[in-house]
Amino acid sequence: MSRYHVYGVGNALVDLEFEVPEAMLGTLAVDKGLMTLIDEDRHHALLAGLSAIEARPCGGGSAANTMTAIAQLGGKAYYSCKVANDFEGRFFIDDLSANGLETNLTGAALEDGVTGKCIVLVTPDAERSMSTHLGITSSLSVAQLDEEAVRDADHVYLEGYPVTETNARAALIRVRDVARAAKVPVALTLSDVNMVRFFGDGLREIIGDGLDMIFANEDEAMLMTEASDIAGCVEAMKPLAKRFAITRGAEGAVLFDGHQTIEIPADKVTPVDSNGAGDIYAGAFLYALTQGRSFEACGELAADAARELILSFGARLPADTLRAVGQRHTA
Repeated sequence: MSRYHVYGVGNALVDLEFEVPEAMLGTLAVDKGLMTLIDEDRHHALLAGLSAIEARPCGGGSAANTMTAIAQLGGKAYYSCKVANDFEGRFFIDDLSANGLETNLTGAALEDGVTGKCIVLVTPDAERSMSTHLGITSSLSVAQLDEEAVRDADHVYLEGYPVTETNARAALIRVRDVARAAKVPVALTLSDVNMVRFFGDGLREIIGDGLDMIFANEDEAMLMTEASDIAGCVEAMKPLAKRFAITRGAEGAVLFDGHQTIEIPADKVTPVDSNGAGDIYAGAFLYALTQGRSFEACGELAADAARELILSFGARLPADTLRAVGQRHTA
């Protein structure tokens, strides 16, 4: 039996979430609905422009959210990342520990620097627009990996955001290769449409001759495959991964389990905050997969977890809330 259900690697960020009116995006020159990388000066300028609005800080980073969901549902998860020796870095480590995750950061000598932060602006339509200052996570590399933990996992999960940095991309490829050699399935999330638009070649380098699983929303998948409709997108995704899940917002999700296409409908709800929906979807899906559930059952749990998340603010659910969601899907 493997020691971990899932080994994940990605950018470590502390999220700062603000509720803002639509017009404020224009005032602050923030692109709606996208993740934009920013430098430290821009980071400070944005915070100055938001000084009158209270921020909700929490542990973040896409893969960290996913791995937290796995642990909250009862899975054993290991997360590799990089933080600095500052208040936010120690906050991040404590947050991982409080959520039951193992990490390469425990007992590590942290470097001086600035821990990455993500400014998340949530508009009344529940859309989230993210401005990310990577800080020290931009130097994520193979040094942060635990290859023994990779080999001792049921699945590996790679976040797409680190594709922007050469050393971080090399680390993801190294994890992929170590996992393949150990016959551990590898999953990747495309993360954001801007990652596909500007770093598509890097994502294809990580995918190589095909992964075991890809998570993507419809916009990411359509851009990645250059398809003109969802049916064509599904066909074009098949060479990229043996199995995949394409989320479509209010239209639900389309899954491919390696043999057949499965459509999972979405409940009609009025979202409050979509931040983290894709992350918790992947976490719930992977957790169910490690429990031997059918692909359709994985998609149903994932959809339920994401639906619950978007009905409240924040990129994560309280542990007891997510566990209650999981219990609704036990046999």
